[in-house]
Amino acid sequence: MVGLLAGKIAAITGGVTGIGRAIVLEYIRQGAKVGVNYFPDDKSTKQYESLVAELGRDHANKLIAVPGDVGKPSAGQELVAKTVEKYGRLDVFVSNAGICQFTDFLTMSPELVNSTISTNLNGAVFAVQAAAQQMARQTPQGGSIIGMSSISALVGGAGQTHYTPTKAGVLSLMQSCACALGKYNIRCNALLPGTIRTQLNDEDLADESKRTYMEGRIPLGRLGQPHDMAGPAVFLASDMSQYMSGSQMLVDGGLFVNLQ
Repeated sequence: MVGLLAGKIAAITGGVTGIGRAIVLEYIRQGAKVGVNYFPDDKSTKQYESLVAELGRDHANKLIAVPGDVGKPSAGQELVAKTVEKYGRLDVFVSNAGICQFTDFLTMSPELVNSTISTNLNGAVFAVQAAAQQMARQTPQGGSIIGMSSISALVGGAGQTHYTPTKAGVLSLMQSCACALGKYNIRCNALLPGTIRTQLNDEDLADESKRTYMEGRIPLGRLGQPHDMAGPAVFLASDMSQYMSGSQMLVDGGLFVNLQ
C-alpha cells in the first residue's frame, strides 16, 4: 500500500513528544522522511531515542535528529538545512513546538511571558521563514507549511493569558504567509487542536473533576489524544489538500461549537 506522503520530505519542530511525536510517526507510516527538531537537553534526547525505538530498525533511515531551541532563529535554519542536506529538498514543514504553563494573570512573571512568546510565536515565525526560503528556491514545486495553532486562538482562557495570544499569532501567521507565499506555490494552513491530552496539560487535567467537566463539554465525549491530530496533519501535507491555503482546521471533538 502506497502512503499519502510517499516520497515527501518533511521537517517538524517539537517532534519528540505529544502532538509532534504523533505526527512524526504517522508521516513516516505514510511514506515520508522527516527531520525532527527537539530541545537540546538530555530529557528530549532520550525521548528522540524512544521515538526511534518505537519506529524500529526498518525506519531508521527515514528520520534525522536536529536538536535546537526554536526560540533562536538559527534553530529553524539548521533544521531545514540538515533535512535538505540529508534528503535533498523540503516538501512539508510543521511548526509545532510550543510551551504552556498555566498561571494567574495578576502574578505571572515577565520571564514566563517572554519565554512563551519566544518559543510559541517568535519561534514559529523564524522556523516558518526558514522553511519558506527553502521552498521558494524549489519553485515551481513549492510545498506545504502547517502552523500548530489552537482552539485558544479563538477563545479565552483564564490561566492562559500569555499563551492564547501566541496561538492567535500562529493562526494569523499562516493566513499572512498564505498571501505572501502563494506565488511560490507554497500552501500555508493552521491546525487548531482542542483539548488534547499531552505533557503540556497533563498536570492541569490530572484533577478528575476538571477532566470530567471538560469531557462533558465535548460532543464526542472524550478528550483528544495526540494521534487525533496526525490524520489532519497528513491531509494538509498531502496532495489531497493542494487547493487549501490560508485555512484553519479545528480538531476539537466539537468543543468550539458547543461552548454556548
